[in-house]
Amino acid sequence: MTDYKTLKKIKKLSNTIRNHNHLYYVMDSPEISDREYDQMFRELQGIEEEFPHLVTLNSPTQHVGAGPSSAFSTIEHELPMLSLGNVFDKSELEDFNRRVHDRLNIPIDNSIEYACELKFDGTAVSIIYEDGLLTKAATRGDGRKGEDVTHNIRTIKSVPLELSGENLPSILEIRGEVFMPLSGFEYFNKQASMNEEKVFVNPRNAAAGSLRQLDPDITKKRPLDIFCYGIGLIEGYELPDNHSEIMILLKEWGLNVCSETALAHDVKGCMDFYHYVIDKRHLFDYDIDGLVYKVNKIALQDKLGFVSRAPRWAIAHKFPAKEEYTTIKAIDFQVGRTGAVTPVAKVLPVFVGGVTVSNVTLHNMDELHRKDVRVGDTVSIRRAGDVIPELVKVIKSKRMKNAQVITMPKTCPVCNSVINRIADEAVSRCTGGYNCRAQRIQYLKHFVSRKAMDIEGFGSKLIEQLVDRERIKTPDDIYTVNQEELCSLERVAIKTANNIIRAIEQSKNTTLAKFIYSLGIREVGETTAEVLENYYSNLNKIMNASEEELQDVPEIGPIVASNIVNFFNNEDNIRIVDNLIDRGVIWSNLTVTSSLKKILDDKVIVITGSFDSISRNELKDYIKKLGGKVTSSLSKKTNYLIVGSNPGSKIQKANELDIEMLTEEEFFAYLNKKGEINDE
Repeated sequence: MTDYKTLKKIKKLSNTIRNHNHLYYVMDSPEISDREYDQMFRELQGIEEEFPHLVTLNSPTQHVGAGPSSAFSTIEHELPMLSLGNVFDKSELEDFNRRVHDRLNIPIDNSIEYACELKFDGTAVSIIYEDGLLTKAATRGDGRKGEDVTHNIRTIKSVPLELSGENLPSILEIRGEVFMPLSGFEYFNKQASMNEEKVFVNPRNAAAGSLRQLDPDITKKRPLDIFCYGIGLIEGYELPDNHSEIMILLKEWGLNVCSETALAHDVKGCMDFYHYVIDKRHLFDYDIDGLVYKVNKIALQDKLGFVSRAPRWAIAHKFPAKEEYTTIKAIDFQVGRTGAVTPVAKVLPVFVGGVTVSNVTLHNMDELHRKDVRVGDTVSIRRAGDVIPELVKVIKSKRMKNAQVITMPKTCPVCNSVINRIADEAVSRCTGGYNCRAQRIQYLKHFVSRKAMDIEGFGSKLIEQLVDRERIKTPDDIYTVNQEELCSLERVAIKTANNIIRAIEQSKNTTLAKFIYSLGIREVGETTAEVLENYYSNLNKIMNASEEELQDVPEIGPIVASNIVNFFNNEDNIRIVDNLIDRGVIWSNLTVTSSLKKILDDKVIVITGSFDSISRNELKDYIKKLGGKVTSSLSKKTNYLIVGSNPGSKIQKANELDIEMLTEEEFFAYLNKKGEINDE
């Protein structure tokens, strides 16, 4: 058989098998028996074994990629994978609906159409198709970067390796939820138990654990499935005007979309679907923890935009929390990063909403006394939003006669420093500062966390050992740790130590917002840190700002302003900041002059590839500050394509559309020539 005839046979078999995969896994309407399917599949395998040079990545036999990898690499999401805000009842949903109307300046009596969908309880993923072929996939991660799980995604049979149809997008990013069906979960655990292997606690953990296997052959044996619920990046295609129409389009392309959806024109319509699903959810072969309502019209979504980490045009309606009863064994006091001393109830372990709960925070003494919690009490525990364990109420009829009222200790349980409570604050605090072991450890854990300096591998156990040896006291000490010291710690081999040293070095290249957040200033979270970066773009200006000046910054009030000023008035904190910079921590300090601030007004710009002096997200932010609009796809309206290394397919499209292309250096030279940006 010649290569031409063989290739033709392979293509015919591949297309037939893909079609039957779609009918079986997506349409739930198989047209052939399992035996006939297996015969075709084995025939294709036989041909490919005989002619291995003709095997392609999109072959149905290639649902398993390469062998086990040593570790997961990361993939940066072109568009952030955002989370959703939550509502728990009709009144909160009405508040959301009112906010949508207000922002769109639409009278509340005028209806807005919502697409109603199920909220699946699995693992969110991003899957990239290029010219219809699956090329890469990643977990949500921190919303900006996720783990590369391409090989494992390829093992899920309901994920097409090649999209159906013609005139496909050149780039298509699918957002979806990988889950383990309840029937598959039950069968898998039964087999694992019979073989004396580890069983999973719940389907969500089973899906997440299966997707993160280093060996795709293991993932292939797990009964995983996926529902696609949206699109991220798309290029080379004009999408329909409504979200519901986009979901129909995804199904036409061969992607698995859940059929349990509805369109609602008001809160009543959303609630009707909610009650319908509540009554029917026990029939589903998958876990859901609520519903999602999305403004259906894409143009209205664009107008509403985003707030912090969530879209303004969508909301999750969570199901009522699940409750169980247990007994308080003890009430301990934990010390946090800022010295807050928090009462924590130790309870008899109880299984609630898919996890075993043994600790429940009581937030503060006011909360503890309001609920009148005592040791020995029988209490009701629930997982609010199916996530956070919460003590609902005390069953006082079962209280022991000698149960004692709980009081806040006078000294810190960790360092014996005095505990103070400032007037008008609900929280009591240890006065030991970073001399308190608990505060020091929590501070360092915050500094190395993913959303701060992101030092991978520098975990809690490592920090605790180095603190106990008095090797690190403040964050700047981390940048002086060497391989020999790491290897002297428990369970740290040479390879692990080298990986940690590498992660420490990589963390030195950061953003100003992440650096500010990592410092642990009270009440300065991610969003506030980003606001400060966008407003000042310069650390010295932030450090020298007065409380009055800081209060002029959007979203910063008097308390946060006071916390920032107090932090930078502390000589120890200044020393830490100076040492971090001296030890190589850097970020880009691009600022925009006010006189020519809008030089890029009405300019449409597309970015492709990676850049040496700046991250893609930073570059997008700077362009927006200059008045430009950053889009993900090229069109006749595009003014410039900024080209970095490894640019991909956009170069060819830009040439076809005669769009001006600028390198990183050329773009900044253009801006400097216009006098718009000062590199400080």
